[in-house]
Amino acid sequence: MTACVIEPSAGHEDEDVIAPTGCTLTTDGAYGARLASAGDSWFPERWTLDGPEPYAVPLPRNQPEEPGTEVQPMADGRVLIHRVVAGRHAFSLLYPTGPGTGELPLGAVECPDAAARLRLLPPAPGGERAYALAVGPRATSVWLVAGGAFGPERLAELPGRCSGGVWLDRSGRLLALDRETGGHVKSVVVDLEAGGEVSPLLQIAAESDDRVLLADHDSGLLIVRSDAPSPGQDRLGWGVLGSSLPVRFPECLRVRDCSVTPFAIQPGQVLTPESCAVALRVDGPTGSWVAVWRPAERRVHHFRAPEGWLAGAGLWTPEGVLRLPYATETVPCGVAQLSPPPAAEPEPGAVTATLPEPEPGAATAPLPEPEPTAPTAPTAPAAPAAPAAQHSARPADPSAQGGDPPRQAGAPPAQPAEPAAPSAPRPVPLQEAPLGRLVTN
Repeated sequence: MTACVIEPSAGHEDEDVIAPTGCTLTTDGAYGARLASAGDSWFPERWTLDGPEPYAVPLPRNQPEEPGTEVQPMADGRVLIHRVVAGRHAFSLLYPTGPGTGELPLGAVECPDAAARLRLLPPAPGGERAYALAVGPRATSVWLVAGGAFGPERLAELPGRCSGGVWLDRSGRLLALDRETGGHVKSVVVDLEAGGEVSPLLQIAAESDDRVLLADHDSGLLIVRSDAPSPGQDRLGWGVLGSSLPVRFPECLRVRDCSVTPFAIQPGQVLTPESCAVALRVDGPTGSWVAVWRPAERRVHHFRAPEGWLAGAGLWTPEGVLRLPYATETVPCGVAQLSPPPAAEPEPGAVTATLPEPEPGAATAPLPEPEPTAPTAPTAPAAPAAPAAQHSARPADPSAQGGDPPRQAGAPPAQPAEPAAPSAPRPVPLQEAPLGRLVTN
């Protein structure tokens, strides 16, 4: 197993910083952080999004940052920065101090194995702590890198290579990871308050690769990606935590010649996961745009992205407004608001869930209208029938699947006419496990 060694903080060091060209948001949407550019140099930037008007605060240090550095906003307005210096992963908190930038070093993690990689996990609920994943050739470690009492702390070590990272509860205790073992990927849950105890979460078929992409704490909605319905082809699907209803793979989520990535689920839809709006990033030959889908609907609504959208970044309000951060030369810090059509009334037999007990606005710019295009048809084979399950489950609701008509490849489609209902998706029952952890067999 790969181990990492903690290096104590040694005072302020002017070291190269942060990361990717997107924007990371706190779970409540109050703050964002990104690596901004000024010519050929990079510097961290904090976005404040919960006031009457969004604004950005640059947080440069004494020298430019490296483009491979990571940044993450914290709930108190400080920005966590992850720098890689001479093989060590150094963590600090940045904050504005009048005209300058203050820095509080937190310590460093050193991975003796040169093949090991360390990256920040998505922001944890509450925003007071931050975590990282160290992935080695044979083992993966989960680290608490901000919010602890004594600097970076290793919380769990798992055999196998892990990726992903989805928080399943409001307390930041249960973390879903996608673990590769035996040549296949299965999602597992790591209990960070029980010594890193690991249990299965998503296992659809023995030979399938099954990943959890998003989870919503209020409704229990899970968005997954698996090749179980179509071997060799990844499909987006959805299920419900705490429910014995099936995982479903809607045909309308397949957009030919494009990749579809979910990035946000509408909160506040308690016990009605089928009504949650899910924001999707669609990347095609002509660029990227935004799409919105609900499990209860048969179609995906496509919209132009705002100019300068920090692609893949966004957050829903409980009222169903999608807030998309963007930056242009004229508007260096902006938030566009998208209000998709309201959810249709659920059909009889639509999914509701009984969840397990939980574990111990800014100024905006209008979003452009949807872009019309001509249609195209998916050519994927029909989903196979489900194998025998341990527990009986109600058949999948055809309204949850959907089949959009064809559209011109690589362009955002207009709202298509309602197609005939396609064949039922492949049902896979979800079974409740202890501490609210759900396993699909």
